[in-house]
Amino acid sequence: MTTSTKDPVLVVIQLSGANDYMNTVIPYTDPNYYDFRPVVSIPQDEVVPIDSQLAFHPSVSPMKAKFWDTGKMALIHGVGYPNPNRSHFRSMDIWHTCEPEIMGTEGWLGRAIRDLDTASENVLTGVNIGPSLPRAMAVPGVPVTSVANLEQYGVLTGIEGETARNHALDVFSRMYTPAVGSGVVMDYLAQTGQDILKGADILKVAPAKYSSTVEYADNSIAQALKGIAQVHLADLGTRVFYCSHALYDTHATQVPDHKKLWDDLAPAVCNFYDDLREHEGSENVIMLLFTEFGRRVRDNGSGTDHGSGGGSFVIGDPVKGGMYGRYPSLKAEDQLDGDLQFNYDFRGLYSTILERWLGLDAKPLVGGRFEQLDVI
Repeated sequence: MTTSTKDPVLVVIQLSGANDYMNTVIPYTDPNYYDFRPVVSIPQDEVVPIDSQLAFHPSVSPMKAKFWDTGKMALIHGVGYPNPNRSHFRSMDIWHTCEPEIMGTEGWLGRAIRDLDTASENVLTGVNIGPSLPRAMAVPGVPVTSVANLEQYGVLTGIEGETARNHALDVFSRMYTPAVGSGVVMDYLAQTGQDILKGADILKVAPAKYSSTVEYADNSIAQALKGIAQVHLADLGTRVFYCSHALYDTHATQVPDHKKLWDDLAPAVCNFYDDLREHEGSENVIMLLFTEFGRRVRDNGSGTDHGSGGGSFVIGDPVKGGMYGRYPSLKAEDQLDGDLQFNYDFRGLYSTILERWLGLDAKPLVGGRFEQLDVI
């Protein structure tokens, strides 16, 4: 748990499509890696060594210098869940709801936001920067503000005045009443609309209050993290931020595509923390990078297919850097039908963050007790 006088803040980056952990944190001295991946492997003379066994993809090197070398990055190996599912949609749903066996209805972060703001007083306790609200944050009755583009954000913003916009929302809802009915569903839609409007009005102040010497690149993840920095530095009470980066589904042309993804992501994460540190706003922020599953051990001649046993990153000033968990064996006899075997349940990582960082009881939020890590 943080000792800072500021409330602890969590930033989550979803690497959508399944980041290839084997080509991000590379077992560069294991001959199996090159045997199974004659096409997509990263040559040994190009990797950025971490130790005598593992190395970063060269495009991750900005994060190595800024976070790993300073003890502010934790690598969690072999992350997954029992009976892994190779469907993007189902696996991501499992990660979002913590329900591997059934279809979940509540997101783990939505539950956390409910506990952080029990009276639902702040519609900005949870903020998503992206085109759609992730299931991880969706819980009925829990207000979350979702922003596609912070500087252009707004809902019905061309209509001045709360009364006029309320009337417009009422007209909109009645248009759909025959299709979706009334009662609880319409009440929920109406409340969600009001929460979005309130969030839109409050968020307008963030870009106006923001000034920085940090220059973010003109790509989606950099601009999303810039938006998160603006809201965080505006001190609006946001405790959970979320954004996504895509597309990591590298079935073909993986070598250049995966490089481009990390060429965008790694500098953006570095810029984000440079920005926060410039404004003395980094000491109460940690970041989680996760993906729905890993990729197959063997390449397919151009890329890699859906697998399991991936990995996650936790970054930030309060983080105890290092490696956690065990990097899965690449030996054929140790694989799970051609995949890496997971050895650490992702719900343990969530529990670690929820309890040791956000100060919440993790058990009802993730659906049980799971092994926690000493990363915070």
